[in-house]
Amino acid sequence: MTILHSEADIIVKSPGRINLIGEHIDYNGGHVLPAAIDRKVTMWFRKKDTNLCRVNSEDEGAFTFDIKQPLTISDTHWENYVLGVVDGIQKARPGKLAGFDCDISSELPIGAGISSSAALECGVAKGLNALFDLELSDLELIEISRMAEHNFVGTKCGVMDQFAVTMGKQNKLLLLNCETLDYKLIDAEFAPYKIVLLNTNVSHNLASSEYNTRRAACEHALSIIQKDHPEYKFLAEVPESIIETYNGKLEGNVYQRALFVSRENARTLNAANLIQNGNIKEFGALMYQTHEGLSKNYEVSCVELDFLVDFSKKFTQVVGSRMMGGGFGGCTINLVEERFVNEFIDMAAKAYKKQFDIDLTAILVATSNGVEIVKS
Repeated sequence: MTILHSEADIIVKSPGRINLIGEHIDYNGGHVLPAAIDRKVTMWFRKKDTNLCRVNSEDEGAFTFDIKQPLTISDTHWENYVLGVVDGIQKARPGKLAGFDCDISSELPIGAGISSSAALECGVAKGLNALFDLELSDLELIEISRMAEHNFVGTKCGVMDQFAVTMGKQNKLLLLNCETLDYKLIDAEFAPYKIVLLNTNVSHNLASSEYNTRRAACEHALSIIQKDHPEYKFLAEVPESIIETYNGKLEGNVYQRALFVSRENARTLNAANLIQNGNIKEFGALMYQTHEGLSKNYEVSCVELDFLVDFSKKFTQVVGSRMMGGGFGGCTINLVEERFVNEFIDMAAKAYKKQFDIDLTAILVATSNGVEIVKS
């Protein structure tokens, strides 16, 4: 049984996110350039007089749990995004939660790399915070959502997704230092270009295990470098020139991972300056460089993503393209001249179908505000 939506006490709209540049940097203490987008998860919350909580997703089904009992990790993957947030709130505000109903409807495709998981986590956090007058700050809600991913989902993610989903602003990008959480809003003026996501509709099973492997490789590289250079606290701040002196001292793929991280952090800072000054073509060129690094140095791309990025290079009307997100599937993000968007999507879809016999899904997105309470 779902809530009659007119009877909801709280309604939340929680966006997905894109990241223009700065990939696999957020857990290495570097800078990223994400934005919240106009595709949302909508959640309806209602208090109950019992201890029973019921969460119903129109796509995934429903589950229940007792708010007075210790929460444990579910065998059903998506439930852990919710349970992890509830557990985090319980620890932050012991005894303050009571029974509730929550209905969930999503415009965000799962596995597309636009962070449907962070949208779900941050939406639940914001909704319960309002429903029970918990007075948790946005930064506390971001941290609770991130730790839900660590403790219940099992992905040792950085803070970018939850931060962008919570703090995003329409027509702005966030230049975020993932270590200090200092950020500034940058005007996202891409005209005459549009942001087009091409969803490969593949999700190779490597994604979550390889994510944690990449993180471990980066931590290992930093520990070696710090023996000679203790002044560096994070891998992203180590200059490329210093990392190059470890060629041969770090095993091959660890060296390549470290090299990518240093270059990508520098690229992101450069890209932020370019977009502020309206240099969109130069910005796009850096997106291509990022993809090359993600594919060759960091090795988180796949043949489907590489195919779409290479395909985009045939057209002067596409100024930038790269894989976005954790990798091994999901989307490419493309900057395409507005008048060429439909033609580009059509040609890319046909070429992709011919190559892989898989249907492509195109998603046009614009920047948006972060998670919002739209009724209370």
